[in-house]
Amino acid sequence: MFRKVLIANRGEIALRIIRACRELGVQTVAVYSEADRESLHVRFADDDVCIGPPPGRDSYLNIPRLIAAAEITGADAVHPGYGFLAENAEFAETCAASSLTFIGPTPEQIRTMGDKATARRTATAAGVPVVPGTPGPVEDPDEALAFAERSGFPVIIKAAAGGGGKGMRVARDADEFVRNFTLARQEALSAFGNGDVYVEKFLLRPRHVEFQVIGDMHGTLIHVGERDCSVQRRHQKLVEEAPCPVMTPELRERMGDAAVKAAKSINYVGAGTIEMLLDEDGSFYFMEMNTRIQVEHPVTEQLYGVDLVKEQIRVAAGEPLSFPQLGPMRGHVIEVRINAEDPQRNFQPSPGNIEVFHPPGGPGVRLDTHVYTGYRVPPYYDSMIAKLIVSGNTRREAIQRMKWALDQFVIQGPATTIPFLGKLMNDPDFVAGDVDTKWLERNFDRFKDPA
Repeated sequence: MFRKVLIANRGEIALRIIRACRELGVQTVAVYSEADRESLHVRFADDDVCIGPPPGRDSYLNIPRLIAAAEITGADAVHPGYGFLAENAEFAETCAASSLTFIGPTPEQIRTMGDKATARRTATAAGVPVVPGTPGPVEDPDEALAFAERSGFPVIIKAAAGGGGKGMRVARDADEFVRNFTLARQEALSAFGNGDVYVEKFLLRPRHVEFQVIGDMHGTLIHVGERDCSVQRRHQKLVEEAPCPVMTPELRERMGDAAVKAAKSINYVGAGTIEMLLDEDGSFYFMEMNTRIQVEHPVTEQLYGVDLVKEQIRVAAGEPLSFPQLGPMRGHVIEVRINAEDPQRNFQPSPGNIEVFHPPGGPGVRLDTHVYTGYRVPPYYDSMIAKLIVSGNTRREAIQRMKWALDQFVIQGPATTIPFLGKLMNDPDFVAGDVDTKWLERNFDRFKDPA
C-alpha cells in the first residue's frame, strides 16, 4: 500500500479521496490554488501545498507544479479525481517518469478511450454495438454529408476529443448539416486544440445509461451495475439514479457483458465507466468510456455497499479486487448535483459567500460537499458545490426522501439549483421514470418561476 497520496484536484472529490485514504491508513497531500486556501480538503489533509494563482492553467492543470508538490512532500502516488488532469495521458506518463504511481489506468488506455473515434473502433472490434457513424474523423464536408444522407437525418456531429457537450451539433437536414459541420469543427478546435469531428446517427429519445467497471492487475474485471443519467441539460448531467427505471435483469446482463467486453479489450485496470445510449426499442449502443472515477460514483457505492475510491487505490497498489463479483442491490439510489447557479437566469454561475449552510440528514441521506457556512464559492471553477445522495427501499421511497432532503437543505448567499431540483422531483414524468436525454430541454418551461 502507498505511504502518501497527493490529490491533484480540489473540492468535494479531493475531500472524498482524503476520507478513503484515512480508512486505508494512507497519508494525504492537498494541493490548492490561492482561491482555495480555506477549502476543507486543505484543512483535513496531512500536508498541503499552494500550487499557484486561481486560474486552472496556473495551478490544477500545471503538471510541473503538481509533480514538484509530490516530490517535496514525499508522496509516492497521485490521485487525479475527476476533471482537470484525470484523463490526461501526458500527466499519467509524467507521474510514471517521476516514480509516482498514477491512481488510474495506463497512458495508453487513457489515449485509446479518450479519443472518441478510436474508442468507437475499439468497441466495434470487441463486438460491442456502436451507433452507426463514420469510421473515424472526417475533414471533407461533402464526404460527411454523403454519410448523413445515407444513414438518414437527424445526425449528430461530435468532436473526436473532449466532451461536456462542446463541439457537438445536431443536424436535421442537409442545409443545417453544412452549417453545423463547420461550427462543430471550430468549437472543437477552440475547446480542445483538435478540430477533428465524426458523424453519428442521432437517436431521437434515448436514455443515457452507464455501467461502472473496475479491474485489477490480476486479470479480474467486473461491472458494478448501471446508473441512469438521462436527466441532462446541454449534455451536463443533473440527476443520476440506479437501478435504471426501465432496466430488466436480461437487459442488464447484456449491457453489462458489453461493458466488460469493451474494458477487457484494452486490459483495463482501475475504475472506469462505459457510457451507452439505450434506445426506446431496447437496442443499446456504446458511446464512450470515461477512464476515471465519476461524479456520480456514490450512487453505485450506496446501491451495492462498496467503496469505489478505496478500491481504486487498492488496485493501483497492486492488490486484487476485494469484491470479485457483482453483489446484491440494496433498494434504489438517487443523486442530484447542487450547483451554485441560478436556474431562472439560464443557470448563470452564482459565486459568492455562503452565509448560511444547513445540510439535510436522516436515514438514507448522504451529502458529499466541501463547503460550509462562511465558505466563499470562487468564480474560477465548476459551479458544483455538493452532491446529495439518497437511498430508499423503492424508487418511490427514494424520490420522497429526496424531496424531504432538498426541503431541509438551506444555503443562503449564492443562488443554487436546490429549488429547481425540488420541482423536478415532483414532475409527473420524472416520477413515472419517463425521461430521455432531451426530456428536460423539451419541458424546461415547466420549471420556470412565474414572471
